Amino acid sequence: MTPGLLTRGLLMPVEWTPGLLTRGLLMPGTLGSGTPGSGTPGSGTLSAALVPQARPAGAGSVPGARPLAVAFASGPYPLLVLGVSTLALVLGVWGLTAWWGGRADRAALVERLAAESGAPAPSRQAPFAGLDRRVRRYAWGRRLAGRLAATGTDLTPGQFTAAVTGLIAGSWLLAALILAPFFGPIAAVLAAWAGYSFLEWRRRVRNERFIAQLPDLARVLANATQAGLALRTAVSMAAEELEAPAGEELKQVADAMALGHSVEDALGELQQRLPSRELIVLVSTLVLSSRAGGSVVESLRNLTVTLEERKETRREIRTQMSQVTVTAYAVPVIGLGSLLLLDRIMPGSLSAMTGSTAGRVCVLVSLGLYVLGFALIRRMSRIDV
Repeated sequence: MTPGLLTRGLLMPVEWTPGLLTRGLLMPGTLGSGTPGSGTPGSGTLSAALVPQARPAGAGSVPGARPLAVAFASGPYPLLVLGVSTLALVLGVWGLTAWWGGRADRAALVERLAAESGAPAPSRQAPFAGLDRRVRRYAWGRRLAGRLAATGTDLTPGQFTAAVTGLIAGSWLLAALILAPFFGPIAAVLAAWAGYSFLEWRRRVRNERFIAQLPDLARVLANATQAGLALRTAVSMAAEELEAPAGEELKQVADAMALGHSVEDALGELQQRLPSRELIVLVSTLVLSSRAGGSVVESLRNLTVTLEERKETRREIRTQMSQVTVTAYAVPVIGLGSLLLLDRIMPGSLSAMTGSTAGRVCVLVSLGLYVLGFALIRRMSRIDV
């Protein structure tokens, strides 16, 4: 091997000359006792291989070195960014909910203080008031107002319409960006169904809570009737003693009877808002007693025992069927998780799959099977008592 020769560069004896170091390249100069051109390095000879050499513009990267973007994408940083983003989103939603709840509490406190002092409460316009007026002009808007009243929420039809519209638009955009543009309309349809399911869920929860309070309601009415009070007075007293939702519903019944409505009409409206077999029996008992007269105390006490037994039965059934209910919701979640996992392992696979007609048909068929499985499991787990 010739002294001074390397595979990737030429070892040249150099002499040190100050100021000739340009971009890491040592130009020939003088250093120590080396003899130029002799090929024998002196005691102070430096090799150009030991100093980074300048490369022409556009030259390829050094073999084995990865760009910073590739190293960032393949490391644990994407999961860290996703976790931090999710945490920030959760904290943002929690902070917005806390701020909105504090605002509502403050408004309720101001109204209560104004009512106690006799001063008129400050009037404030609800959000989306103009949209609410437009929505109520249509038949579906009036039906929506009835559904919202049955859920016990403070949302107006305009507010609910604006919230569902924003949810549909956001779901379409997120699905198109995260999965593929083909999944945007599907996510929008699922978002609209989620809004409708939210109303049904709130109405069902409120109905269950009202049914759970029916034994206490029958007991209060029996005690008041035994004390010699009229049925209208007993209903007003039960509205003050019971908590929501029974207290709120009975207050509406008492107000309707105070305005001149008959007991049958007022209780019939209650039955339409919260339909259940237990309430039908209670309303029938009260209506028959108001028509035919006679002692209703014994009937209400027997009804109280029956309602307590049905309450325990419903609780046992709900506990035993809880696993089936969780399974019904886990099935579509597993499908969505599989899509996300597939796109994570093979980026762009969902776009390629939905780029052809056969792929889109397969996706729609699989989504239909997931929906069918969810509906069947929910139907099997629904037991009427």
